[in-house]
Amino acid sequence: MNIPFLDNWRKRHGGEDGTALASVVDSDPEGVAELLAECELLRARAGQNGLELDDSPASLEALDQLPPHWRDDPEELPWLGNDAGLYLGTVIVRTVPGAVWHIWPGGHPVVRLVSGREIQVVESGLDWAATGAPELSQVYAEAAEA
Repeated sequence: MNIPFLDNWRKRHGGEDGTALASVVDSDPEGVAELLAECELLRARAGQNGLELDDSPASLEALDQLPPHWRDDPEELPWLGNDAGLYLGTVIVRTVPGAVWHIWPGGHPVVRLVSGREIQVVESGLDWAATGAPELSQVYAEAAEA
């Protein structure tokens, strides 16, 4: 996965394969959560549409209602989708009891629920950005039920 801020972080901390980032999740989960919550492009596009992302489930519903103008820009679409997935993960981690970020070998972030189920939030965000499905609020609702 190509996430620029993670690539830069890996270079500074010597973990090209994602192991360094995975070890930091254990030692500083709040710091990693803050890093993954940045989602600058998504927050900027939402703001341009009058939507402030407050890390709440309601904000996911509001994102689902935005007109998908990013689909007109094939270069922006994957970046926005990646941000949407990280934002979805951020909302789940901050609001679903026991949900945590987990980094797979190679540096791929997923959300792990108390049940042990892992949600590939980045893939969900990319699918949402490209096609509108699954809706972010739907993925959240399924995570909250688990």
